[in-house]
Amino acid sequence: MISSPMARRLRACALLGLLLAAGWSTAASAGPMATGGPTSQPIGHYDFCKTSPAECSIHPGNLAPATMSGALWRKILSVNARVNTAVKPISDIDIYGRDEVWAYPVKGVGDCEDYVLEKRRELNRLGVSFANLLMTVVRKPDGEGHAVLTVRTSKGDYILDNLDGKVRSWDRTGYRFLKRQAIDNTGRWVSIRDGQPVLVGAVQ
Repeated sequence: MISSPMARRLRACALLGLLLAAGWSTAASAGPMATGGPTSQPIGHYDFCKTSPAECSIHPGNLAPATMSGALWRKILSVNARVNTAVKPISDIDIYGRDEVWAYPVKGVGDCEDYVLEKRRELNRLGVSFANLLMTVVRKPDGEGHAVLTVRTSKGDYILDNLDGKVRSWDRTGYRFLKRQAIDNTGRWVSIRDGQPVLVGAVQ
């Protein structure tokens, strides 16, 4: 049996790969979140759509949830970790001098919705449909509004969050879910639960 340091590292990497590939099977017990009818866009998304109309007029053809697999799970984990590490959390007030500016973190800084936009863009580039990459507004336990990315899969809906390094099923986040993008139109939103309009600029 090979016992060199290189062989031990290779075995450790292989084991880590297997754990990452299988991790979703033990975590996926939530199923999809239930959505309601059409609702208003968050004001930040409305303004984002005015400056980037092409981003808000996408109508995905296939509306089925993404098939969960080890490869998809690794993409989700990798993008979540990479963007959380690459972007420094700074509020819209500090960046732009006003609230509710939804933008890509091109300068390496942003608040919650900027992380979401970047994760959504990167996962789409890796082959995940926009029908399964949904910007979502939640309320934190402290009452503050927050934005996260919902990834729809055949094993349930998962949340990518700049405030949490772990990817969790939506019902294990501790958040109150308010609204998210519609699966068939990137410019429209649907309700999840009744709630008051909130600002969504959480950075910590």
